[in-house]
Amino acid sequence: MRQATAELAALCERLPWSVEPTPGWPGTKHPHTGEVTGGREASSGWTHGEKAAVDRLCARCLELALEVNGHWFWGEVEAEKRAEARTELKQATRAAAATAALDVAEAA
Repeated sequence: MRQATAELAALCERLPWSVEPTPGWPGTKHPHTGEVTGGREASSGWTHGEKAAVDRLCARCLELALEVNGHWFWGEVEAEKRAEARTELKQATRAAAATAALDVAEAA
């Protein structure tokens, strides 16, 4: 699940800020400093392929979330301890991912 959400975040980071083509707007110049803040460059929008990729990754993230949250294991954990157990699972996967990243970096 972590890989799918990371792929979705990376894709969205590369895409234009607006799904549809949208004109930009100028920022506001501060009267004392002259610094311009706000404003946006025009957005070319997303292509059909980019929209399809985002939709596919969103669907995969949802599918994986449902698979994890609906797993029979959670029925075996006492209701009062489920939140703590899910937190432990998240921490364990983060630690495993960090270890794997270190192993790859050391190998290079």
